[in-house]
Amino acid sequence: MAVQETINQSLTSETLLKVESLGWSVDEQLILRDISFAVAKGEFVGVIGPNGAGKSSLLRCIYRKIVSSAGEIHFDNQPISQYSRHQLAQKISVVLQEPPTQFDLTLMDVVRMGLIPNKPLLSFDTEQDISDINSAINKVDLLGKKHQAFNSLSGGEKQRAMIARAILQTPQLLLMDEPTNHLDIRHQIEVLELARSMEITVLVSIHDLNLAATFCDRLILLDQGKIVAYGQPEDVLTESILKQVFSVNTFIDKHPFSQKLRITFDLNGETRLEKKGGQNQ
Repeated sequence: MAVQETINQSLTSETLLKVESLGWSVDEQLILRDISFAVAKGEFVGVIGPNGAGKSSLLRCIYRKIVSSAGEIHFDNQPISQYSRHQLAQKISVVLQEPPTQFDLTLMDVVRMGLIPNKPLLSFDTEQDISDINSAINKVDLLGKKHQAFNSLSGGEKQRAMIARAILQTPQLLLMDEPTNHLDIRHQIEVLELARSMEITVLVSIHDLNLAATFCDRLILLDQGKIVAYGQPEDVLTESILKQVFSVNTFIDKHPFSQKLRITFDLNGETRLEKKGGQNQ
């Protein structure tokens, strides 16, 4: 299915995020070009693509870390540029691939920061606040470490703490920028399951195509700053598309446990042999 046709079909009254003809450049180099897609309320959407495809730049444009140079972003039927920083923080939560390490705080203090967008300045925590903080920490199975220094936690524990902060923030949209980087497989699955369990709209950039196929309702495939495929995993993760974008041969079947798509890479296939042959010429 054509990208534009998929975009048109995804635009409904339940659309939460709409990106139209988005572009971003730096030092006259075009990083993103003509990006258009829509995300409905409650969807779990993955952004995939090779290194340098523009995945992180796209997310940064959405939460206004950077300002796009072309196109429009609408959130909840309103241009995102019309929201103040504080208003965006009330509606959008961000989990980065590298959790902040400059915090000289306990895990509980870091999670407590999720209350800030929804509380008056300089207000004190109420009993309900404390209960909500403990509940969020318990959901990520870190209650026994809530008084431990955040910087002493493992990478997986830090990511789970940041999701607890997002849970406490109660956003409408959760943006996750490669949150599974540097995590072992158990914690990769755990982090994505936690995000899914929040039952809110999630837009996540992710490298692992098998994890993307398992957790995502739809996928946006970027290559060289533009969308080359957009739709359900079975429409995006095809052998021909993956060979075109990643220059690898693949075999695609169904995972024996989840029955989701499973991508197997041909590590000794045609592409590598061609490359090796080219080097010997």
